[in-house]
Amino acid sequence: MKKGDRNIYISNIPVNEARHKFLNNIDIKKQYEEIDIVDSLGRVTFEAVYAKVSSPSYNAAAMDGILVDAEKTYGANERNPITLKQNKDFVYINTGNPILNGYNAVIMIEDVMELEDGKVKIIKPAYPWQHIRPIGEDIVKREMILPSKHKIRAIDVGALISGGINKIKVYKKPRVGIIPTGSEIVEEVNDIKEGTIIDSNSRVFEGLIREYGGNPNRYSPVEDNYAILKESIKRGIEENDILLINAGSSAGSKDFTVKVIREIGEVLVHGIAMKPGKPTILGVIKGKPVIGVPGYPVSSYLSFETFVKPLIYKYIGKKDTNGDTVDAVLTKRLVSSFKNEEFIRVNLGYVDNKFVATPLSSGAGVTMSLVKADGILSIPRKSEGMEAGSLVKVNLLKPTSEIKSTIVSIGSHDLIMDIIRDKIPLISSHVGSMGGVMAMLRGESHISPIHLLDTGTGKYNVDYIKKYFKSKKMALIKGVKRLQGFIVKKGNPNNIKDFNDLTRDNIEYVNRQRGAGTRVLLDYNLGGLGIDCKDIRGYDREMNTHMAVSMAVKSDMATTGLGIKAAANALNLDFVEVGYEDYDFLLPYELLNDERIERFINILKSKEFKNQLQTLGGYKTDNAGSIEVVSPKGVEWSEG
Repeated sequence: MKKGDRNIYISNIPVNEARHKFLNNIDIKKQYEEIDIVDSLGRVTFEAVYAKVSSPSYNAAAMDGILVDAEKTYGANERNPITLKQNKDFVYINTGNPILNGYNAVIMIEDVMELEDGKVKIIKPAYPWQHIRPIGEDIVKREMILPSKHKIRAIDVGALISGGINKIKVYKKPRVGIIPTGSEIVEEVNDIKEGTIIDSNSRVFEGLIREYGGNPNRYSPVEDNYAILKESIKRGIEENDILLINAGSSAGSKDFTVKVIREIGEVLVHGIAMKPGKPTILGVIKGKPVIGVPGYPVSSYLSFETFVKPLIYKYIGKKDTNGDTVDAVLTKRLVSSFKNEEFIRVNLGYVDNKFVATPLSSGAGVTMSLVKADGILSIPRKSEGMEAGSLVKVNLLKPTSEIKSTIVSIGSHDLIMDIIRDKIPLISSHVGSMGGVMAMLRGESHISPIHLLDTGTGKYNVDYIKKYFKSKKMALIKGVKRLQGFIVKKGNPNNIKDFNDLTRDNIEYVNRQRGAGTRVLLDYNLGGLGIDCKDIRGYDREMNTHMAVSMAVKSDMATTGLGIKAAANALNLDFVEVGYEDYDFLLPYELLNDERIERFINILKSKEFKNQLQTLGGYKTDNAGSIEVVSPKGVEWSEG
């Protein structure tokens, strides 16, 4: 080779600039393949996955004991015990058994005194649906189990199977070709002699490619011959999605890699401001990425981590993950059993320069609490719990970078939160509208979805902001107008028309939790009609989401409940309209310039989002994404 043919570094590009230039010049056509759920561990979801069935799919006993009609146990106490007869007043039942018609409560076997002749004695009453796992307690049919671009974990596989999923679309793994080069390279330990080097780098690459989600395709080492290397690279391009060439990237007389790439493709970068790893080559041949990495093991590893890893992740829709622990402020009081060490699944957010940890549902059968968890905190044995506001250490299930990029939403529930969560990093805790206001006051959330009706003015949200935020300027991102009404069985067999019907003896109501905007709407209408809530059977029975209310009606646990039309549609139920309400998003005024919030607003305004809501039904999106700025005096200004 003549001196003029030697490789010359004409650049010393910063790492981030080189990576940006490389990745932006690769037109990756994202592809999926459909695989069996049992083979999905570690793969990345191509699209959001929604449950096909509920889990559990039937009302099931949560304890070993006896199955009873709760009404027959009323009045039981130590002075006046009640005797029940087997097969007349009760039947024995084990955990997981289905609830039989005519019965609606389980009494734990420990609370039963067995007598002769198939009789038992009880000294305290049962209440309806005591110790019963309702249909959909864990997973409700048609709710989102996993969002798109989610790396599937073992616990996710269980949730998917419980949700009736047997096949799933995942990002197709890129095939990554590995060509070791150098006349001195040998493959077997027994072939090592003076002047030879065993090929270890390509084996490392094989492992890393598998670990990061690709399919490695390793070739035998290619000698330092320009023509042979050229043909090997051509073959590698034809047979793979990505081509990795190890060694030959420097300025030696036999380093041909850059010249071959330049001849049959394009060299984007040769020479990067990193040490070690400076001779890395980034190129494109026939639209496919080609990376020439240095031969020294440390250099090759760092080059791979810097350029190949993000490239593979781009193909499979995956983000980098790193484990760690953080100190976080606990948002809710936790009570522990004292005798056991307890592990609590939490959502994590980064609000006001601090991590905040919000406990998720801790029931032993609630698989989704693990699916949704960002971390796990431990309550030590011989501890009665932890107070809200405590600083706790959380073992991370996600990297801090992902948590810091996530919007924390605490407040009212709506199905649109799942749609938004599939588009941007967002965690959503459903505590009702007033719970959202309180979380905002404590500085625990970025946004709080609310739909609070002022019973004096008949208007939504603004009057509550004026009342609770007397010394702080707040913003209200207008969300949707959603249709509220009575969720009923198909055909409305009980002929429910309005709020007056809730007092009928044959109506079993299911309510939303205290502080929920839907409950405020109910109480407002009851008050206007002079109806006493005590006259409504089931008024004190609470559900935390509209989908849970809908499932209670679907599974005959209730006759009706107030909720949104989209939840009724999701489970193919009928709906009696009450009226539209404003479902908006409360946040501090200064967060309007936050990049995460700007993305959130853009989603609300997007045509895609509005089209998705049309398919759900029961929404109006005319002002979605517009902003009102609210001070103690009222709305200062608004913009569309």
